[in-house]
Amino acid sequence: MVHLYEDEKDDRGTVFLKYLLFMFNFLFWVGGTAVIAMGLWTLMEKSDYISLLATSTFSLSAYILLFAGSLVMITGFLGCFAMIREQKSCLTVYLSILILIYLMELAAGILSYVYYDMISNELRHNLNQTIIEDYAQPGKMDITLAIDNLQQDFRCCGSNSYHDWLYSLFINSEKSEKRLVPDSCCKTITLNCGARDHPSNIFKVEGGCITKLEEFLQEHLLLIGAVSVGIACFQVL
Repeated sequence: MVHLYEDEKDDRGTVFLKYLLFMFNFLFWVGGTAVIAMGLWTLMEKSDYISLLATSTFSLSAYILLFAGSLVMITGFLGCFAMIREQKSCLTVYLSILILIYLMELAAGILSYVYYDMISNELRHNLNQTIIEDYAQPGKMDITLAIDNLQQDFRCCGSNSYHDWLYSLFINSEKSEKRLVPDSCCKTITLNCGARDHPSNIFKVEGGCITKLEEFLQEHLLLIGAVSVGIACFQVL
């Protein structure tokens, strides 16, 4: 009788552990979905601005999140399979992958916070040079589109001010057709509207586009860091 009672107790304990693992995996999948969504949102939301950065650190943190989130979804199925089949080798692999995912999410979070302090200097060194050398140049269509979208979305003109366009290769070429700034600087875009740089016609924002873009990217980096570290800590708990 005592032996039967102990077997029944062990069975109840095993069933409880299985349900506990299933519940954990469900929460794990929810966390994985959030991580994937964060990575996709970072890459898709104003993704053309990434082309204005000198390094790929910003997009790297998003790709780490996408990979970690995908791994989470696969690992969840592995955990359920291992528990149903009660295979210790699978459970060992499952635990190892959990640790790897935790480290990846933590790395993405730390990378975001570190890059937060670096992005200001990077933009100040790179954006104005991009405007001067790359706008409307052969093979630079993605850069040109990104700058046009930047100026329209944030209602700004030039890196630090509209005066930056005075040194642009485009503005100083025949292709500009005597424009003083690109048409994307205009409050209301019409053909050749950039030929008139009066405040009533173009955006003249203090600090230029660089301030607006810096704020936008830093907000994204803070959010990436918070989500990455938050979900990593949640998974540990």
